Amino acid sequence: MSFLQKKTKKTFKKISSSLLIAPLQITKDTPEMGVNSNRVEDYSSHESTMIRISTELAASQPPFEIHSVCLPPKKTTLQKLKHRLSEIFFPDDPLHRFKNQRWCQKLVLALQFFFPIFHWGPDYNLKLFRSDIISGLTIASLAIPQGISYAKLANLPPIIGLYSSFVPPLIYSVLGSSRHLAVGPVSIASLVMGSMLGEAVSYSQDPTLYLQLAFTATFFAGLFQASLGLLRLGFIIDFLSKATLIGFMAGAAVIVSLQQLKGFLGIVHFTGKMQMIPVLSSVFNHKEEWSWQTVVMGFGFLVFLLITRHISMRKPKLFWVSAAAPLTSVILSTLFVFCIKSKAHGISVIGHLPKGLNPPSSNMLYFNGPFLMVALKTGIVTGILSLTEGIAVGRTFASLKNYQVDGNKEMMAIGLMNMAGSCTSCFVTTGSFSRSAVNYNAGAKSAVSNIVMASAVLVTLLFLMPLFHYTPNFILAAIIITAVIGLIDYQSALQLWKVDKLDFLACMCSFFGVLFISVPLGLAIAVGVSVFKILLHVTRPNTLVLGNIAGTPIYQSLNRYREASRVSSFLILAVEAPIYFANSTYLLERILRWIREEEEWIKANNGNTLKCIILDMTAVTAIDTSGIDMVRELRKILEKRSLQLVLANPVGSVVEKLHQSKVLESFGLNGLYLTVEEAVADISSTWKAQP
Repeated sequence: MSFLQKKTKKTFKKISSSLLIAPLQITKDTPEMGVNSNRVEDYSSHESTMIRISTELAASQPPFEIHSVCLPPKKTTLQKLKHRLSEIFFPDDPLHRFKNQRWCQKLVLALQFFFPIFHWGPDYNLKLFRSDIISGLTIASLAIPQGISYAKLANLPPIIGLYSSFVPPLIYSVLGSSRHLAVGPVSIASLVMGSMLGEAVSYSQDPTLYLQLAFTATFFAGLFQASLGLLRLGFIIDFLSKATLIGFMAGAAVIVSLQQLKGFLGIVHFTGKMQMIPVLSSVFNHKEEWSWQTVVMGFGFLVFLLITRHISMRKPKLFWVSAAAPLTSVILSTLFVFCIKSKAHGISVIGHLPKGLNPPSSNMLYFNGPFLMVALKTGIVTGILSLTEGIAVGRTFASLKNYQVDGNKEMMAIGLMNMAGSCTSCFVTTGSFSRSAVNYNAGAKSAVSNIVMASAVLVTLLFLMPLFHYTPNFILAAIIITAVIGLIDYQSALQLWKVDKLDFLACMCSFFGVLFISVPLGLAIAVGVSVFKILLHVTRPNTLVLGNIAGTPIYQSLNRYREASRVSSFLILAVEAPIYFANSTYLLERILRWIREEEEWIKANNGNTLKCIILDMTAVTAIDTSGIDMVRELRKILEKRSLQLVLANPVGSVVEKLHQSKVLESFGLNGLYLTVEEAVADISSTWKAQP
């Protein structure tokens, strides 16, 4: 006979004798189990035994039910491991569509799974193409000047920005699952790449090595992104919390804007550092290089771009105003500089840009040498940032149109397009929020809009490159400032302050770290603060004293609900976290402190003596061996003080471990209950039955 079955018979005898042959109704569905002492029964019984008690000693109380606590289904270690891994890596069960399908249907589903274009392609029609061609040409007008600008931001030749707006969008249109994501270079990844590579190598001093490192960093970024998608490890990017990104993007936007003072003021000798103090020092230490013509025209076009942006924000139907403004500014400024080129000696221009398609760059990948770690670190950091932005943007617009974006597919798509881009003279690309917003507002219906945009860039690369020779650098600076100014989200920062002070601290650490230390270190500090917050919650979990809301079976926090009141002779505590090695010692000390404070309160208010401590384990989702030892030690300490310890509603995995470790045997006849209400009612009736 098992331990549980023995306990069952003992409990039955105990209840029968203690209730003095009162009316006792037992509903038994299993002949062997009866009612066990710890209210635990094997899952194989399937139906719990229930006792309905009504005694002369408790005649004033209504009948109550005592339910058994079931053990979870028995599983082997391999089955448990398989289930746990499937929950971690395959929560969406991606292979469910392949079940009960013929091999030919499975082949079609596999093609649709790996290449989403096969999913929506068969239903594509001319009406959808008309919408996509309009949106594709619209985002191309924005992508061309932004591509040139962001390449300058990464300290790369402007032509690299156009190359990066041609190949990656074509690859994403085949592999990506978002209909509205517009792919290309983005400001944050460009800034980080320029900052991290610039600390090791200067483009002006060694352009070949700098290009090698940029392409290699792009390759590593793509490899890292694709690996996350293939291994379904996307939860890693969740360590970049929203608070961290708000502060990081705001700090990066300020630094990027200050860096553009070089183009705005016409300064030739400018610092390559990305901190606030060196940048401002460089601005004021080179006053003699300031050009009033550049300042006037740059400021004028900046005002024009900001006004068009404001118009589109106030009236979304006029999205085309801000979308066409950058290209319009480039054309007007280029024509103006070309007309006065004989007198515009103080205005710096882009200069010659080569015509033609992307030259191969696989031979420039740098896998051996002293700067390999620089390329690897830059690739991982830019890969995480670009992946976070791309997935966030894709999900944002997918939610607006009520369709799903598969995060793991997006990781693989973005990763593969960056790996391919590193071999075709491209740097890190992802989904851009500004271009995706324009794409969405322009009525894009599918990823074909990326193909149309890439085709427009192709025409530009083949035939229109000489037209950009006289494009002034100040217009690129104005375009960059207009694009990044929207990254300063002060309203979200204020909301963080109101809701969560630790999140606000992480935000500020990220912001000031980027401004005054460096871009990657500022990000690392913010991630460190976020990790510290997680550790704080794990090592110092919340514990509550519960009381009963009169007239109900509900037990809630005494501090939170004024109508909740203490139950005489009971201290009811709730632990709101898993019990692990990291917090077991703290929980033991905290519970003993609660008991001491409760005894002091009883003494001050002349209450009844404390007899029983009930631990509500509803929120204890897991327990390890250190946690089990803590429960065992707590029971021993309380036993020496003549206090009873009772556990209420432990989850399946917890009660299974407590049972396997034989901790339940030490709890005696009344140690485990399904609810706090049943524990209080049953133990109270036992006390009343005693002489």
